[in-house]
Amino acid sequence: QVQLVESGGGLVQAGGSLRLSCAVSGRTFSSYHMGWFRQAPGKEREFVAAIRWSGGSTYYADSVKGRFTISRDVAKNTAYLQMNSLKPEDTAVYSCAAGRVYGSAYLRAASLYDYWGQGTQVTVSS
Repeated sequence: QVQLVESGGGLVQAGGSLRLSCAVSGRTFSSYHMGWFRQAPGKEREFVAAIRWSGGSTYYADSVKGRFTISRDVAKNTAYLQMNSLKPEDTAVYSCAAGRVYGSAYLRAASLYDYWGQGTQVTVSS
C-alpha cells in the first residue's frame, strides 16, 4: 500500500522558515514526479513545486520562486519543501503528491497525480 506522509507544518511569523517533509512508503517512484500543492480556505488547490524523482529537475510556481526549494533524498524515499521568507498569503494546507506526469507543462495539474498525502497545516502570522 502506497503512503505519503507529510510533516513539518506549523505556525511561523512572517519572514520565517519551515521545512516540510513527505515520507513515501510502499513503492519506489523512480519514474514519477513529486509535487507539493497547497489549498487555503475558500480557495482552489494550487501548484507550489515539483521535482522529478530521477534526475532531480525542479519546477516552481511563480509565487514561490526564489523563496521555496524542493528537494528529495532518494535513499530516504523522502521529498522536502524548504520554505523561506514566508508570507501570510502562504498560509494553507500543504499536500505532497506523486504521479507519472509527462511534460513539465502538466505538472500544475493536480488531477494527473496518483498518490496524495493527508496534508499539513502551515500558518504564517503577520
